[in-house]
Amino acid sequence: MDRRQFLQAVALLTGLPFEAISHWEHPSPFPPPETEEDFWRWVRSEFPLHPSLINLNNGGVSPHPRSVIEALFRLELAANEAPVYTMWRLQDQKEPIRRRLAAIGGADPEEIAIVRNSTEALETVIFGLSLKAGDEVIAAESDYPSMIAAWKQREQRDRIKVKWVRLPLPSDEPERLIAPYLEALTPRTRVIHLTHLINWTGQIVPVEGVIAEAQKREIFTIVDAAHSYAHIPLDFHSMGCDAAGVSLHKWLCAPFGTGLLYVKRERIKDIWPLFAAPPERKVDDIRKFEHLGTRSIPTEQAIAAAIEFHEQIGLTRKTQRLKALREYWLSRALHLPKIRSLTPTKWAGGIATIQVEGWSPQRLADHLLEKHRIIVAAIEWMGLQGIRIAPHVYTTYAELDELLESLHSL
Repeated sequence: MDRRQFLQAVALLTGLPFEAISHWEHPSPFPPPETEEDFWRWVRSEFPLHPSLINLNNGGVSPHPRSVIEALFRLELAANEAPVYTMWRLQDQKEPIRRRLAAIGGADPEEIAIVRNSTEALETVIFGLSLKAGDEVIAAESDYPSMIAAWKQREQRDRIKVKWVRLPLPSDEPERLIAPYLEALTPRTRVIHLTHLINWTGQIVPVEGVIAEAQKREIFTIVDAAHSYAHIPLDFHSMGCDAAGVSLHKWLCAPFGTGLLYVKRERIKDIWPLFAAPPERKVDDIRKFEHLGTRSIPTEQAIAAAIEFHEQIGLTRKTQRLKALREYWLSRALHLPKIRSLTPTKWAGGIATIQVEGWSPQRLADHLLEKHRIIVAAIEWMGLQGIRIAPHVYTTYAELDELLESLHSL
């Protein structure tokens, strides 16, 4: 057992409160600097990492820690013993997971539906809202491509009008990020679609300012929180949005193909489910959005293991670590010639994107993979061009040093 477990055991045996002896763990209020790195080395040991690749593209999908892989394996074995009984009757228990997901997002469990990814969650709302010809929707050019495609399809099908705004990226000035949305408002605006943490650059958008104005005008707000949930502090109730979508296989490290849909309780009745729900599902029941037919229940149930791992780290500690990793490599990279950041200094999480003069994004990404065995994402979208670096909790400073050395060699 580690020191903390030992002290907890001592507290149990002696009857002393843990707080009374916890100072024994470190004789000084300032623990040695390697203590925190010991913790992160343990975190890294929980991931089955590739022996020769450095994965700095965790923005699309994250690997699972071993506890999640093992949970998936055990659940799949059990499900296959007699699926109609073990999977459908014994394993299909969503409510404990629903409660824990709601707690992470600052929501009520009755506002959380478990779905397969943020695309399914957000398109459920996009196609489920009752809009008519002439109604206006405001969205940004920097939103995720699947969401842009969904709104364009609604525009073609239902003759609504989508107004695309361009955000001044990067920016550490909240007012400049909010202004394009507010300037696009008209009496016909019915919906505003917002991305909380932009996947292209890691920019955090202060969506609360836009939502507050939308509430005054009774405008429905949708938030793409795929990259902010379990990455930075997030509270749907404080945010005030009417709906949000999340991919749990990103920063929560849950199984591939897991996500959640948040809908404010009083707005559930206003959205049609993407797949028709049976009659017993009332129009104001969040579970109407979960009717899919046969699906992988072991995959859903293994979300619990990912939540457990996330809570072992703690959101505050996790956020600080991800930001520290970003600040470490980015501040050093910007000392190199011909490198420019597309990511703000303050309003950002653990993701950052840089441009390297003389290198196209794809050519640079290919070079880093082929010559240095480093995986990054090539970003080319609506004027944004660069390589995106997305470390995760298992990333080490030594790996980021290798990235910096490879950039220096250019």
